Amino acid sequence: MRSVRFSSVSITELRYKNEIYSRATLTRRDFRGLFKDFGLNTTIDRSYRKANKEVISAFVERWQPETNTFHLPFGEMSISLEDVSIILKIPVTGKVVAVENFARYTEESRLDAIKMVSNLLGVSVDEAEEEVNISKGLTVRKCWLKSRWCPKAGSRHTNYPHVECTARAYLLYLLSCTLFADKSGSRVSIALLKLLEDLDDVGKYAWGAAALTYLYRHLGSATRVQVSQIAGYLTLLEGWVYDHFKFGLATPNAKYVDYVQPRVCRWIQKHETVANADKLGSMRRTLDRLRPSEVTWDPYVNLRENGVVHAMAFYSGTIKYMDVVEPYHPERILRQFGHVQSIPDPPYRPLEAHRGPSANKYSVKYGFQQDNWERWRNHLLAPEVHGDKAEFEFLATPDYLPWFLKVSHPVITNPSLEDHVMVPQPSQTTSYLSVICVRWTQHCDGWTSRRSCARLSLRG
Repeated sequence: MRSVRFSSVSITELRYKNEIYSRATLTRRDFRGLFKDFGLNTTIDRSYRKANKEVISAFVERWQPETNTFHLPFGEMSISLEDVSIILKIPVTGKVVAVENFARYTEESRLDAIKMVSNLLGVSVDEAEEEVNISKGLTVRKCWLKSRWCPKAGSRHTNYPHVECTARAYLLYLLSCTLFADKSGSRVSIALLKLLEDLDDVGKYAWGAAALTYLYRHLGSATRVQVSQIAGYLTLLEGWVYDHFKFGLATPNAKYVDYVQPRVCRWIQKHETVANADKLGSMRRTLDRLRPSEVTWDPYVNLRENGVVHAMAFYSGTIKYMDVVEPYHPERILRQFGHVQSIPDPPYRPLEAHRGPSANKYSVKYGFQQDNWERWRNHLLAPEVHGDKAEFEFLATPDYLPWFLKVSHPVITNPSLEDHVMVPQPSQTTSYLSVICVRWTQHCDGWTSRRSCARLSLRG
């Protein structure tokens, strides 16, 4: 078993913008007000400075890309659209964050990218072409954005068109360091720039849904046996873990104010200076022995208006970011919305799937219906599917757990190497262990083939 490394994006580096831009006098709106209008101000100074490697690794190991859920001893859990809305306070409804016909590198797309950089960032065509050529793709370097648009202390902007170019460069840098951080940590896709052409439209995009799509995809990729890095907005994943699991993984922030601040502000991270294999092993065992009563299934019950779950949480379909499409399965995590969990329907089938051992051999394509997304209120789970509210938060139908234990691999540590393995219910001991042991001895399932659970290692 191995953990994953993380994109080398420094959140401290991101903070240069607050200190420097605040010294500039803008003609119409200051930058903070601008990004508040966009619904993205949370990402400016609420991102965790570093990822907690043990927490991320322990949950990546339990991720099933076929269902986009974490598999635990008592069933499935996942990050929902409502989680994103509450944890980050960024929009999860609106226009799809996508640019058509801009995914493949061709001579035509290269020329379009050069023109876009020149027009939207206010640089010469020669400079734009030089940067695109240096980046060797439909990207620009973050260091170029920072050096080119970071105003010097005491400078003043009086030309609003120039301010718009600076705002786009700032947004491009911000998004690439947070919601859509990649493994390189040094480049950002020019496709994002197209979405920033009209700054008045930026706040109309479903940035939260796009960030969740991107994180889903990279969680799936990180489960491959040859993958040792993960991208995506890990602050979202960590914030979700801290809200739902009572392990003392983070310290409550005494200054946090409900209803005012994003939920991510509620926690202060605990950090190890180096990766700790013992801590990761302990967390694996804790999750293997976890009982449903030890989970905070619905931490936001008191934060909702009139106690009602955000309707978008029950959207049934696929979600999209650029050319990445991922299934969203609220029917598999009904307990997180205060409902009784029942056996769900089979997950969406991809149009094409190649889940190889490495990131470059991981390719999955799902269908996406634009009309369904735009009319999402017509595509919610039917009342008979999500059922009534549960009497207590972790209630499931009697047939759910036996079904789940037959189709899943909810334990990470090798039972033959453990002195004692707790099970969800004493009555399930025999069937529970037989399911696990069959998959260990026969290697008959994809989970086992891509995870070597007998080995414990942690890469920096």
